[in-house]
Amino acid sequence: MSVTWRQVAAWRTRRHFLDARRPAGEAWEVVSRLCGLHAQLMPSAEATLRARVDGLADDAVDRALWTDRTLVKTWSMRGTLHLLPAAEYPLWQAGFATYRHYLKPVWLRNFHIGAEELTALVDAVGEALADRVLTRAELADEVAARTSAHIGEKLRESWGAYLKPASFQGRLLFGPGEGRFVRFTAPRTWLGVDPAGAGAGAVEEIALRFLAQQGPATREDFARWWGVSPADGGRVFTALGDRIQPVDVEGAPHWARAEDVAGLRAAEPVKTVRLLPAFDQYVVAATRHATHLLDGGTPEMVYRPQGWLSPVLMVNGMLAGVWSQERRGGRVVVTVEPFRSLSAAARKTVLTEVDRMTDPTEVHWVG
Repeated sequence: MSVTWRQVAAWRTRRHFLDARRPAGEAWEVVSRLCGLHAQLMPSAEATLRARVDGLADDAVDRALWTDRTLVKTWSMRGTLHLLPAAEYPLWQAGFATYRHYLKPVWLRNFHIGAEELTALVDAVGEALADRVLTRAELADEVAARTSAHIGEKLRESWGAYLKPASFQGRLLFGPGEGRFVRFTAPRTWLGVDPAGAGAGAVEEIALRFLAQQGPATREDFARWWGVSPADGGRVFTALGDRIQPVDVEGAPHWARAEDVAGLRAAEPVKTVRLLPAFDQYVVAATRHATHLLDGGTPEMVYRPQGWLSPVLMVNGMLAGVWSQERRGGRVVVTVEPFRSLSAAARKTVLTEVDRMTDPTEVHWVG
């Protein structure tokens, strides 16, 4: 079966809930279907959700994280922070438990720690966080007391490098902060669940969830998103068997879930305008093939150095520009830079999108 990139854009737009916003009552289902919210910047995580959900209370995400505990914050795919549905944490943690990159000699050399020391650190983190919520400094002290001053000091040296393995092994989640200090706790303490370990089929299930939003995709697309080698990504796709089918996207071989093939073929154009925040999942999905989804501009305008993803103006499923916002006194100035001239209707919708974000505002157009 063959499809065009325009069809892919239309299909993904709907799967990413960017065709029409959902009511606030469906917010956590949206988070689930998106495979979490990218949370390196918490305001971007919230903005990703608000681009897809209407009527979300100002404190909805904070309440879900720290009061209702329906969302959890943890290091996830590619070692990046994400917000995930708490009910699905066992599945995701089982997938993360398959990560082995931090056990490779090159990783250990780069971070100046031995394999036995790292194992001791991960175990000590789990012990220290049992029935407790600790700041990073408190956790470092507890780990030092259980291991050595040298190992404890590692937790003070780098923001997340030594905590990520503990997170992947189900020993650590983010807890509610204390003033300006981040705090951590254990999954059992916070959610009442024990680490599941490497559950059979977890990565395959996660790959299907990825394809349900980000497909059609290549093994390289999945491998980049999940944070493994292309060969490992290929092995996961092979394990999916007839649950996925080949799809030709303008001459290039891709894969889609078997149940999605008919919908891809029938995908109709979409009419929608959104101001997507930095690190939005729709933009993440296009990383390796952005040239096909750009309406003008160049990938470098969106995908910046050091892994930074710009806020994007999306028009009818295409990446049609970039934008930014800056507070000046009592105003928020939003600067929009389309890659091409926008229609009057699209410009009007951009203004409507800005009005949803904050008030008072001032819009500057570039080009």
